[in-house]
Amino acid sequence: MTEGTEARPEARQGTSPVDGTRAVADSATELRRSVISLARRLRLARNEVGLTALELSVLGQLHRRGALTPGEVAAAERVQPQSLTRTLATLETADLMSREPDPADGRRSLLAITEYGQAALRAEMEQRDNWLAAAMAAELTATEIGLLRLAGPLLERLADA
Repeated sequence: MTEGTEARPEARQGTSPVDGTRAVADSATELRRSVISLARRLRLARNEVGLTALELSVLGQLHRRGALTPGEVAAAERVQPQSLTRTLATLETADLMSREPDPADGRRSLLAITEYGQAALRAEMEQRDNWLAAAMAAELTATEIGLLRLAGPLLERLADA
């Protein structure tokens, strides 16, 4: 190794690049299966507030990121803006979200979560968080819980990739 260069991770681990690629692919498959299973289980723990998964996801975006344009919400949800038309109308009619003209550009609107929307989202999150906390306490060791705490931000980074 020359000065200023680092050994490739494969070299440090004693595997070839092909083996390393296979290990990443195998890990990705296992992670995908696990995340899908957990998502299914979390859906079963849902508080039946009458909101669809997309409606809850839109409210979550507005909660985390603040006021957004419909195009920004669509981009965050990875859907076409036209696909959100009915969802946004439903949320607005139910007073879970408000729509105001964008002060910077009157042709656009800004969407924001309302207090009622915050309460509905909080109830939904609390229901699932309570189930998940109980399952973690019953099934995992303190070390495993610590690992999952570290994994959370990594999973967010992957979701945003």
